[in-house]
Amino acid sequence: MPGSVVSDLAGRLLAGRYLLHGAVGTGASGRVYVAEDTRLRRRVAVKVLHAALAEDSAFLRRFRAEAQLAASLHHPHIVTVHDWGDDDVPFMVLELLEGGSLRSMLDQNELLTVSQAARVGRDVASALEYAHARGVLHRDIKPANLLFDEHGIARVADFGLARALAEASWTEPAGAVFGTARYASPEQARGAQLDARSDLYSLALVLVESVTGRLPFAADTTLGMLTARTLQPIVATEELGPLESVIDRVGAIDPNDRYPDAATMRQAIADAADTLPPPGPLLLAGMVDRADPHPTRAAPERTAPLFDQDATEVVRARELTSTAEPIRTRRDTGERRLVPWIVAIVLILTVGLAAAALAQVSSAKAVSIPGLRGLSLKEATDAARRAGLNVSVGATRAAPDPKGTVIAQSPAAGVFTGGRRVTLVVSGGPADVAVPKIVDTPWTTAKQALDAAGLLYANPPPTQSSETIAGGNVLSVNPAPGARVAPDASATVVLSSGHAPVNVPDVSKKSFDDATKLLTAAHFRVQRAKTDAFSPTVKSGDVIGTGPPKGASAPYGSIVTVQVSKGPDRVVVPDVTFETIEQATADLAAAGLQVGNVRNYRPGGVVMSQSPTGGNGTKVLRNSQVDLVLRQNGRNGP
Repeated sequence: MPGSVVSDLAGRLLAGRYLLHGAVGTGASGRVYVAEDTRLRRRVAVKVLHAALAEDSAFLRRFRAEAQLAASLHHPHIVTVHDWGDDDVPFMVLELLEGGSLRSMLDQNELLTVSQAARVGRDVASALEYAHARGVLHRDIKPANLLFDEHGIARVADFGLARALAEASWTEPAGAVFGTARYASPEQARGAQLDARSDLYSLALVLVESVTGRLPFAADTTLGMLTARTLQPIVATEELGPLESVIDRVGAIDPNDRYPDAATMRQAIADAADTLPPPGPLLLAGMVDRADPHPTRAAPERTAPLFDQDATEVVRARELTSTAEPIRTRRDTGERRLVPWIVAIVLILTVGLAAAALAQVSSAKAVSIPGLRGLSLKEATDAARRAGLNVSVGATRAAPDPKGTVIAQSPAAGVFTGGRRVTLVVSGGPADVAVPKIVDTPWTTAKQALDAAGLLYANPPPTQSSETIAGGNVLSVNPAPGARVAPDASATVVLSSGHAPVNVPDVSKKSFDDATKLLTAAHFRVQRAKTDAFSPTVKSGDVIGTGPPKGASAPYGSIVTVQVSKGPDRVVVPDVTFETIEQATADLAAAGLQVGNVRNYRPGGVVMSQSPTGGNGTKVLRNSQVDLVLRQNGRNGP
């Protein structure tokens, strides 16, 4: 990844004013240096951002606006922004905090007590309360952005930088987004509109990790972690003590279920802190790569932690020297003669050892350790060799970063006095994940499990009939459940469409009871039509047909409607003799019959006879024809 982070700028003078010394931190977006403000003669921290950002006009526009806004924030728990600019590369000048970050403490396995976490959480919430009141969201609360001064007082860094980077067209190195996504709120994961409550959620994640050493919802993939965060709230454990209720409230999925603002959360933390003992001093990580101002002077190792100003001061009693005069003893002449020689020998040995130690200390040279995290092993090795260092690979371990990426280094980036070897820890790629057990589970549930595992799948999946798995449930998954696969691997999921369709049997001309037995045996549910129907061919009580019709394919267990016959539809033939042909036609139609052949037809003619005859109760099928014979002489009467 050439150019994935800024190059080492130690020794460069930015804006004709800020002389960069050793780097004290490296991130995905840039590098932080200890620097000297040559104009005001003071030590500061300079954050130099990625060189590619200087060519992004959208980012520079947002960066200037956010830097000015961040510089206007003046609060005891917000890192002060002294200056900003873009001298080939964008940079910000910050106050120098020598206590290090919370991230460095956690990386050194230094966890906070509940009392210490309450103190830090209250201070950060106070800073957020101040910023939110001025319309400024942080958007990237994480341990790396919580710094400490030499007294252990927490300060929040990088206000506005997350928003500026969001508008940059430059893409951070692979795996870099994961660091920020680890502390993203559910609404950030969904891409929804953010408000102050998103910062509160991120602070809750930081507090849980600072006490337990475990980040909630940690997963093998970013997608799996963010998906889980949108499905479950943060549930605090008993390790958080009185902070448990605070974490449970602010860790809700829905922002409306959290504290309404930072002031309320700050007060809740303060109430919890009142029930705890006073916090002890923080064992700060400090600026691990701070340059030694006196590289040739041996200094005693500092074993005591940096003091927390709220901790109870411990006064050590001085050892009192005795005022009694020591008892003098007489030495003989021989003993007195040996004393000068013994003293001379001791002095010679002491001077020799001191000279050797001084020569060894003087020969040590301050070596600048470049930041190698985020680089490929080859890039890191080349960078280390250019800095005059030897490289050894200490371990390879699973990590979200791409395989072969440096994920840790020892010593850390910066300046130190010592050997010329740096040990690297390389990512072996994300750890394999297990295919979840989703067979015979509803698709909505299975989909959430696949997302949490970070696996890819077709949506919607193909379907296949099954006699044992209900429709809509997972019929099969390949690879099989429990198999270990690489994150982001593809899984082939097949859903059950239920039992295969069944052909409707022929039950026509059978009794309704017999038809019901046959259809039930074919796994259909039977429903009789609301009204029976006439049929000229099917006797009354027998089945005319079904819907769907016989032979048709119908879903297994579906309803089949059965139409039962009322028998043929017969009507009584009326007597239309001695009626005019017009009247006879109307009467036959009213009876459900039709006029057939008419002999001697003429308008107004009178019917002399009909076939079949009427008036005697004779019945025929509806719509049958009746033949008529009219009188020939034209008389209209009998």
